[in-house]
Amino acid sequence: RHVFERLADAESRVHDVPPDRVHFHEVGAIDALVDIVGTAICLHDLGWPIVVSSPVELGSGFARCAHGSLPVPAPATLELLAGVPTRRGAVPFEATTPTGAALLVTAADRFDEAPALVPLRVGHGIGARDGPLPNLLRLILADPVGEAAAEDLVQLECNIDDMNPEFY
Repeated sequence: RHVFERLADAESRVHDVPPDRVHFHEVGAIDALVDIVGTAICLHDLGWPIVVSSPVELGSGFARCAHGSLPVPAPATLELLAGVPTRRGAVPFEATTPTGAALLVTAADRFDEAPALVPLRVGHGIGARDGPLPNLLRLILADPVGEAAAEDLVQLECNIDDMNPEFY
């Protein structure tokens, strides 16, 4: 619910309408619902661990959406990532969607370069988009090393915007 609320707040600021009047275009698609609900289920099953995200890659170029062609990142993505470290230009397409940004800012406890970790388990999900970087989700369940060892950490890395939900 918090992910959808953040998404509605960002879209309402971009479109200058109240949050209850926001129309979710692409966000209402089945894959976005699967992304959000699937992430919530995963985090719940993991006991809501501490989530650390690396700076967020935004991509470059233009994205096609319900409003036509927009420069990357989309306005709602920028609204959601206010105050979050980002990178641009690693890929010539939209690397972070508003849905992905809402998931990250809701789930991540902090944004930081990858801390030293001792991997315990690793999971992967692979998307269908071909490009210069792999289109995959990788989740590393790990024990921290050094100063961070007093807290449990999970590293979540993803680029799954175009992933077929059947592959989750």
